[in-house]
Amino acid sequence: MRIVCVNNIKIGQGHPLVLIAGPCVIESERASLDAAKRLKDIASKLNVPFIFKSSFDKANRLSLDSFRGPGLKKGLEILNKVKEKIKVPVLSDIHCAEQVEEAAKVLDVIQIPALLCRQTDILVAAAKSGKIINIKKGQFLAPWDILPIIRKAESVGNKQIVITERGVSFGYNNLVSDFRSLKIIRDFGYPVIYDATHSVQLPGGKGGSSGGQREFVAGLSRAAVAFGCDGLFLEVHINPDKALCDGPNMISVNGLEKLIRQLKSIRKALDEN
Repeated sequence: MRIVCVNNIKIGQGHPLVLIAGPCVIESERASLDAAKRLKDIASKLNVPFIFKSSFDKANRLSLDSFRGPGLKKGLEILNKVKEKIKVPVLSDIHCAEQVEEAAKVLDVIQIPALLCRQTDILVAAAKSGKIINIKKGQFLAPWDILPIIRKAESVGNKQIVITERGVSFGYNNLVSDFRSLKIIRDFGYPVIYDATHSVQLPGGKGGSSGGQREFVAGLSRAAVAFGCDGLFLEVHINPDKALCDGPNMISVNGLEKLIRQLKSIRKALDEN
């Protein structure tokens, strides 16, 4: 397996489980800094590599009335402040090829959203930046369908690729996690992250917005680590019930330390056998 390095963080087989976490969307500069600080403190206490995630724009919301975030310019300014003040790598998603140039000036990891993972121009433009690319596997794809998408990024010489599994469509307004996909995708030679919070999303489940079942996040996270993955993607909020986007599937920062301790224990047990 290829090892992907985000600054001093090594992602891949033989390296510690990495945590990619943060609020779904940038709600304000202060909220982002506060969340990043609390998450870093937990990760540092538990000696877990940490990458801060938050979106500057949620361009793929179902309703026109949904909160989208501050946009590219202001959002990148906030993420840059998180990098400078909290001293953590940052990840965010792009929604068109034209955003790559500016995003690459700030982001340590450029994320390709699940709904856009087959969009060749976006993927190739991101890969050409030379940045690490986190490709979220579309919820409409079989795990083996990710291979030609990987090949698109590799076609321009970028092999700094991470794949994130976030469940697959299971009828209307529902997703299911098939943990076989973690091994299938890992066998393509790149690290695999499990997105436990989007895997419990209920797309369009509230009519004009997504619902979610955050009560299943911990169990699915434990199962994914037991099955085998290289990191966890968790959308975490200080007060999920007051979040402006994806609140129903986000977890509270207050329960994160307990969950991470459990995940580390599972990984340790696997490493010892």
